[in-house]
Amino acid sequence: MPTKLLLSTSKIQGNLHFRGFLSFMLLALIFLITAAAAQASIFDIPPVPTPVPSAEPELPGLKPVSVLSNYKLGAGDVVTIRVFGEDELSRERVKLTDAGTLQYPVLGEIVIKDLTTGDLQRLITTGLKGRYLVNPRVAVFIDEYRPYYINGMIANAGGYPFQPGLTVLKAIALAGGFKERASKEKIFVIRAEDPKQIQQKVELNTLIFPGDIITVQDSFF
Repeated sequence: MPTKLLLSTSKIQGNLHFRGFLSFMLLALIFLITAAAAQASIFDIPPVPTPVPSAEPELPGLKPVSVLSNYKLGAGDVVTIRVFGEDELSRERVKLTDAGTLQYPVLGEIVIKDLTTGDLQRLITTGLKGRYLVNPRVAVFIDEYRPYYINGMIANAGGYPFQPGLTVLKAIALAGGFKERASKEKIFVIRAEDPKQIQQKVELNTLIFPGDIITVQDSFF
């Protein structure tokens, strides 16, 4: 009997060792699978792109581009031209004459009249590139627009500084308002850009642009 009991005990201990070994191997296998999955997930994450600095430096002190991006320059407009890093090529508050030309370094006399600020910027950039600078950075913006004009049945006829967002009603208010016999329905505008200079009937909320001529007629006219 003791011999049989000893054998049974040894067999039980062997089974326990075997089960322990299986448990250990199972845990090890789970650990390896988990580690492999974690490593794969790490490598699957796309790399965060490194920000690339702009090749074109921002010009300091420049105003935002005007909402009148298609506005054509004319006599009376005051513009500023800046060339980044080249003070001798920059021009502050240049007022356009009736001829609409500008004496500019390197390029000589250039015609500005009827150009937009974008056109002028490209013209100067192209003229300087290669001849004087490798990669010129030019900015052009308007300091002051040429005035608009108002006449007829209003308090103070004459020319007034243009302001973006100006309407007929605002222009009349700046000119002192309507006279007693003024007609609010007979208001006409000659557009500065109209080569035929034809009067157009307008409403009080019609937008006015630099160089426009407003005429308020008599209510009995």
